[in-house]
Amino acid sequence: MATKTTSKSKSKSTESASAQAGVKTTRRQNAEKGFTASPTLAANLQAVLVDLLELALQGKQAHWNVVGRNFRDTHRQLDEIIEDARTFSDTIAERMRALHAVPDGRSATISATTSLPEFPAGEVSTTETIDLVTERLEACVGTMRKVHDDVDEEDPTSADLLHAIIERLEQFAWMVSAENRSPAGR
Repeated sequence: MATKTTSKSKSKSTESASAQAGVKTTRRQNAEKGFTASPTLAANLQAVLVDLLELALQGKQAHWNVVGRNFRDTHRQLDEIIEDARTFSDTIAERMRALHAVPDGRSATISATTSLPEFPAGEVSTTETIDLVTERLEACVGTMRKVHDDVDEEDPTSADLLHAIIERLEQFAWMVSAENRSPAGR
């Protein structure tokens, strides 16, 4: 005969499993129903989150320290990238919470886990800034493309968010990198 599990014992087993994983949950979270992200989905969304947060931080570093020709245009374009990276990171973090995953946006976590290379200190020329920012935009997109299929398989809604972010970051990469390009064949 199967034993009947009470909601109280179920709640305690959920709490102890979460406690063992080092994740603290609230009573309200334990009471919520609905789709719950697997550890793989949560980790994939976390990888996207840290790269978006790092992109915003590095964008601000570039914004403050860019110098040279086309300063004003580069400075303004960096503001657009920063604003979108912040919005996208919030979207991903809130999606994680909706799926009962716990986003980690602490500075130590970001610096330890981002795929973006470190941005140089001090003043950086507009030409170099454009190349560095393009590289970081492409690294963010690379992370999203890397996790996309696994995310899509488990949660198409989260994959839809990735599609929109990829589209915008690739557009930024094209627009930013065009500043340093010459017409092909000329």
